[in-house]
Amino acid sequence: MQSDNASKFYIDGRWVMPGGAGRMDVINPATENPFMQIALGTTEDADLAVQAAFEAFPTFSKTSKIGRVELLRNVLRCYNDRYDDIARAVSTELGAPLKFAREAQAWAGQIHLESTIAALEAFSFDEHHASSMITWEPIGVCALITPWNWPLNQIVCKVAPALAAGCTVVLKPSELAPLSAIIFAEVLEEAGIPKGVFNLINGTGPEVGQYLAGHPRVDMVSFTGSTRAGIMVAKTAAETVKRVAQELGGKSANIVLADADLENAVVKGVEACFSNSGQSCDAPTRLLIPTDRHAEAHDIARRVAAATRVGDPSSEDTDMGPVISQQQFDKIQRMIGLGIEEGATLVAGGPGKPEGLDVGFYVKPTIFGGVAPEMTIAREEIFGPVLSIIPYDTEADAIRIANDSIYGLAAYVQGGNLETARAVARELQAGSVYVNYAPWDTHAPFGGYKQSGNGREYSHWGIRDFMEVKGIVGWGA
Repeated sequence: MQSDNASKFYIDGRWVMPGGAGRMDVINPATENPFMQIALGTTEDADLAVQAAFEAFPTFSKTSKIGRVELLRNVLRCYNDRYDDIARAVSTELGAPLKFAREAQAWAGQIHLESTIAALEAFSFDEHHASSMITWEPIGVCALITPWNWPLNQIVCKVAPALAAGCTVVLKPSELAPLSAIIFAEVLEEAGIPKGVFNLINGTGPEVGQYLAGHPRVDMVSFTGSTRAGIMVAKTAAETVKRVAQELGGKSANIVLADADLENAVVKGVEACFSNSGQSCDAPTRLLIPTDRHAEAHDIARRVAAATRVGDPSSEDTDMGPVISQQQFDKIQRMIGLGIEEGATLVAGGPGKPEGLDVGFYVKPTIFGGVAPEMTIAREEIFGPVLSIIPYDTEADAIRIANDSIYGLAAYVQGGNLETARAVARELQAGSVYVNYAPWDTHAPFGGYKQSGNGREYSHWGIRDFMEVKGIVGWGA
């Protein structure tokens, strides 16, 4: 599919032609062929977008909570009207199976809008403490830099709380998956977003993203992406001492305790790792199993991998589509090769493409067993459908292995005794811990420890990230 606005940017309430002549093909990862072309922004385009947001901020920041709730309700209504278009866009640009694009990718944007509206309705901007007034105020112009792997999830969980807080924004989505962002901008336009409050510019990270991060009129950068890119954004933003919120890489451990239902724990763990073709920053890619049940876990995991249907995203029977790009495919193949070289046991999958899928960036669902914690595949984020099964001897050993990582975005615990599982969850150094595959909660904070980032997203946590807090002492004197 295509959009009439693919070659334009949304700046100051209008779809405008870019200042430069740069263009980029957007590749369908299932066919390896271009399906659309976008304009690439320049620093001059970024200046126009920031200026529009800067000029809109004084008025929009003073709008009432009721007015902002009504705006977000309109956005949700228009989003639902375009729901099928959004799902098809994600399926095409990302290679996500259409069913998954509808039920997970597009749904993520919908649920974040609903959660943000509920959080804003309950949000208290003024709090009284003794004679002081504590008031929350919008931070200003925000640059939002989002990735390709969960486009609507990351766009909406930044844009919605920023607007709820009273900020104005410039969004730079990933150039690898821009179509869903363009449709989302059309949704905001249809919803009646005031001029200059939301601006969209496409472009590359080095050309546009880094420029926005250092722009003197940008008050905050919210970035989701790799840890390497996040470090560059933070360094650039430091020159103007602006706030930086980051959601970065992960290598999440999934601890299966001795009293867990092994069949259920392994089946769901493998499925969660392979979901979205393994392209989720919080994917449970390290499966920790008691040593004496390691072989049994291999057998279960092998069955799940064999049952995973890889293929055409447009087929309702497909469980897993391709990965996003040739570059990503090549990286995953290199990591699979390292797993074999370093002595891990190949339980399922392996190098190359699945049989019969010669065109498209398809990866075999791959599982390694007997993985030692020091192996590359146990330490580096692969961002593909590759699972490492790691044996452990004691509960304390499992916690140590789980925490022995530069990352701390998410962790998972499976156990028959809830009190024990809760105790283990408290020991894990991660921003989110999921006990017994609890359902996703968009009202819980999302963000990382260590090199997985800083700040928290979702619901009222996200709103507060886009605000300054002021203490007016003597208010009640």
